[in-house]
Amino acid sequence: MSRAQRLLDLIQVLRRHRRAVAGAVLAEELGVSLRTLYRDIETLKAQGAHIEGEAGVGYVLRPGFMLPPLMFSEEEIEALVLGSRWVSERADGALGKAARNVLAKIGAVLPDDLKRDIDTSGLLIGPGEPIAAGDAEIAAIRQAIRSERKIRIDYADGQGSVSARVVWPIAMAFYDRVRVIVAWCELRGDYRHFRIDRIAALDASEERYPRRRAVMLKQWHAIRGVPEQ
Repeated sequence: MSRAQRLLDLIQVLRRHRRAVAGAVLAEELGVSLRTLYRDIETLKAQGAHIEGEAGVGYVLRPGFMLPPLMFSEEEIEALVLGSRWVSERADGALGKAARNVLAKIGAVLPDDLKRDIDTSGLLIGPGEPIAAGDAEIAAIRQAIRSERKIRIDYADGQGSVSARVVWPIAMAFYDRVRVIVAWCELRGDYRHFRIDRIAALDASEERYPRRRAVMLKQWHAIRGVPEQ
């Protein structure tokens, strides 16, 4: 394994750990000696990685580190291009623009031959039906999910009956034709799924819901029997 690949692997391992992890654990996972691990950590720090900790205490990678130029396999590039193209065509305007920016930023640091793979990828996203939900609603819901805040909605069921709900949004599912919110519903006292195109009115609240979203999402996965992503 090249040193560059080893450094990249170390970054990836640190990214998977949200709390400080012992050097011995890192070294064992990477298959290197402790001395090599400590040397690699100092190298990454010198390159700008926000790694905190020390020998005997453990290490944690703080957010914000910009990876150096990356090497991807052909399949990895195709996955990036296909996923980004799907988001740019199927998500709201802001998220679509972000997907295009991601490809541009990755392309800017790739060698010329790999950069051409992005520009000439033969994996395309076919035309789909227009999504009824507007950009503003989807963007507001995404913001509520990120900030763990309640939203108030007027929601029409399958028969057209409208009810006022206060929900705690924890996730959004993107299907080809509809977008669905996964949320805790205060009216029902349980998790419910709401089609965004059936929301007649939406008011984003400044009130945070009282539970952590990550905990609720894990509970929802367990109840539904859905494997965690």
